Amino acid sequence: MESLADLLDSYKPRTDAEAADVARVRDLPHGGDPWSRDTPLHVTASAVIVHPPTRRVLLRWHARQRAWLQVGGHGDPGETAPLAVALREGEEETGLTDLTPWPDERLVHVAVVSVTPSATEPAHEHADLRFVLATGTPDAARPEKPGADLRWLTIPDAQELAGPDNLRETLARAAELLG
Repeated sequence: MESLADLLDSYKPRTDAEAADVARVRDLPHGGDPWSRDTPLHVTASAVIVHPPTRRVLLRWHARQRAWLQVGGHGDPGETAPLAVALREGEEETGLTDLTPWPDERLVHVAVVSVTPSATEPAHEHADLRFVLATGTPDAARPEKPGADLRWLTIPDAQELAGPDNLRETLARAAELLG
């Protein structure tokens, strides 16, 4: 699996805003660990999970953000491959053990997103690297905990339900891949 630097070197942003986000992410490794939660901007990895035969996507309710989002999150200590983080987080949050990059291992979207403060951390930003993962066993999906509901949706329904606009863009890119 590609490292952060390799992924960014081969990635082509689609918009000026995304190019600016990619530039911010590229600058992170020069300031230390880009995955460190101790910095106001740090890398996360996420994925839209798809079931290609039915063209459905899986969204997860995120209680803190009060929004339906893709699966994903922070790297664990020692993790440096964004796709590996997205795969691990996808399995943890859904219970799906057959997740695979789809249609390949490409990075599909880079978005810097604001995160509201909580009782344990200040407001900060995630430099989120987004992938598409597929499952052949959609009925096996199970929430990782109460309140983290999962929903299989068509792309239009997911775009209507999705929290932030940047997720709608990720869903649009997943739809292009689904054909």
